Amino acid sequence: MKSQIEIFDRQFSFLHSRSNELLKLISDDKLFQRPRELNQTYQMFSCGEYILRSAGKIEQTFGGITTRLWDDPFEWTLPEELSTAALIGEYLTEVERTRLKGFSLFSSDEDLRRELPAPEKLRTIFEILIETLARSEHFQGRAFAIFQMLSDEKLPRV
Repeated sequence: MKSQIEIFDRQFSFLHSRSNELLKLISDDKLFQRPRELNQTYQMFSCGEYILRSAGKIEQTFGGITTRLWDDPFEWTLPEELSTAALIGEYLTEVERTRLKGFSLFSSDEDLRRELPAPEKLRTIFEILIETLARSEHFQGRAFAIFQMLSDEKLPRV
């Protein structure tokens, strides 16, 4: 039976791979293109913005786990700073390194039961990872949906 750590590691790795595969399909001129907004819908962002939000949530979580700094990476993940697929790809690589550093701190599933101030109240690492995975996958799913609105290409299969 696989450990919970292995399952989380695999899911985060798949998330990283899917974002990179999607980036390969998007041209820089469409990366931050937004679909037509309608008054009755929520605000829509671009593929690039959703990919950055997905990765940013992971960076925030693992920054918190490794250094106890739960900074929102919003400022350094603005489209003005990361304006091309190549720059976003570099950011994804940096986030993956941070995630792997965090996972290196876990030696057994028991570690997932430890509580951390995350950032406002005590929560188990397990809870933090579940929420992070869900939110990151949600943002990635939105990126895929926007991609389908703007392109006739098939989504990447990873």
